[in-house]
Amino acid sequence: MHAQITMARGFESKSVESQQLDERRSVRRTDQPSREELELRTKRESLELSKRRVMNELASAKSEVHRAALKNALAHLENELRALG
Repeated sequence: MHAQITMARGFESKSVESQQLDERRSVRRTDQPSREELELRTKRESLELSKRRVMNELASAKSEVHRAALKNALAHLENELRALG
Protein backbone atom coordinates (compact mmCIF):
# COMPACT_ATOMS: atom_id res chain seq x y z
CA MET A 1 0.00 0.00 0.00
CA HIS A 2 2.82 2.38 0.83
CA ALA A 3 4.17 1.89 -2.69
CA GLN A 4 0.78 2.74 -4.14
CA ILE A 5 0.61 5.98 -2.13
CA THR A 6 4.13 6.90 -3.18
CA MET A 7 3.30 6.12 -6.80
CA ALA A 8 0.08 8.15 -6.59
CA ARG A 9 2.02 11.09 -5.16
CA GLY A 10 4.55 10.73 -7.95
CA PHE A 11 1.79 10.94 -10.57
CA GLU A 12 0.23 13.86 -8.74
CA SER A 13 3.57 15.70 -8.72
CA LYS A 14 4.01 15.07 -12.43
CA SER A 15 0.50 16.32 -13.05
CA VAL A 16 1.12 19.55 -11.14
CA GLU A 17 4.52 19.92 -12.78
CA SER A 18 2.94 19.38 -16.19
CA GLN A 19 0.24 21.95 -15.47
CA GLN A 20 2.82 24.49 -14.37
CA LEU A 21 4.87 23.88 -17.50
CA ASP A 22 1.79 24.30 -19.70
CA GLU A 23 0.97 27.56 -17.91
CA ARG A 24 4.51 28.91 -18.44
CA ARG A 25 4.33 27.99 -22.12
CA SER A 26 0.99 29.77 -22.57
CA VAL A 27 2.33 32.88 -20.82
CA ARG A 28 5.31 32.94 -23.20
CA ARG A 29 2.98 32.63 -26.19
CA THR A 30 0.83 35.55 -25.07
CA ASP A 31 3.91 37.71 -24.49
CA GLN A 32 4.97 37.24 -28.11
CA PRO A 33 3.28 39.41 -30.72
CA SER A 34 0.97 37.68 -33.15
CA ARG A 35 1.79 37.33 -36.83
CA GLU A 36 -0.68 40.12 -37.63
CA GLU A 37 0.95 42.41 -35.06
CA LEU A 38 4.39 41.71 -36.53
CA GLU A 39 3.13 42.44 -40.05
CA LEU A 40 1.52 45.68 -38.87
CA ARG A 41 4.72 46.73 -37.09
CA THR A 42 6.80 45.94 -40.18
CA LYS A 43 4.44 47.91 -42.42
CA ARG A 44 4.48 50.89 -40.03
CA GLU A 45 8.29 50.87 -39.86
CA SER A 46 8.51 50.69 -43.66
CA LEU A 47 6.11 53.61 -44.08
CA GLU A 48 7.97 55.69 -41.48
CA LEU A 49 11.29 54.98 -43.19
CA SER A 50 9.82 55.98 -46.56
CA LYS A 51 8.39 59.14 -45.02
CA ARG A 52 11.82 60.14 -43.63
CA ARG A 53 13.42 59.48 -47.02
CA VAL A 54 10.81 61.58 -48.84
CA MET A 55 11.19 64.40 -46.30
CA ASN A 56 14.98 64.39 -46.78
CA GLU A 57 14.59 64.49 -50.55
CA LEU A 58 12.01 67.27 -50.26
CA ALA A 59 14.43 69.37 -48.22
CA SER A 60 16.96 69.34 -51.04
CA ALA A 61 14.68 69.22 -54.11
CA LYS A 62 15.14 72.17 -56.50
CA SER A 63 12.58 71.44 -59.22
CA GLU A 64 9.00 72.47 -58.47
CA VAL A 65 7.72 69.41 -60.34
CA HIS A 66 9.90 67.14 -58.20
CA ARG A 67 8.86 68.98 -55.03
CA ALA A 68 5.17 68.56 -55.96
CA ALA A 69 5.65 64.83 -56.54
CA LEU A 70 7.44 64.49 -53.21
CA LYS A 71 4.68 66.41 -51.41
CA ASN A 72 2.09 64.06 -52.93
CA ALA A 73 4.16 61.06 -51.86
CA LEU A 74 4.48 62.50 -48.36
CA ALA A 75 0.71 63.07 -48.10
CA HIS A 76 0.09 59.50 -49.26
CA LEU A 77 2.51 58.07 -46.69
CA GLU A 78 0.95 60.14 -43.90
CA ASN A 79 -2.52 58.89 -44.90
CA GLU A 80 -1.27 55.30 -44.84
CA LEU A 81 0.24 55.79 -41.39
CA ARG A 82 -2.96 57.39 -40.12
CA ALA A 83 -4.97 54.44 -41.48
CA LEU A 84 -2.80 52.04 -39.46
CA GLY A 85 -3.81 53.88 -36.31
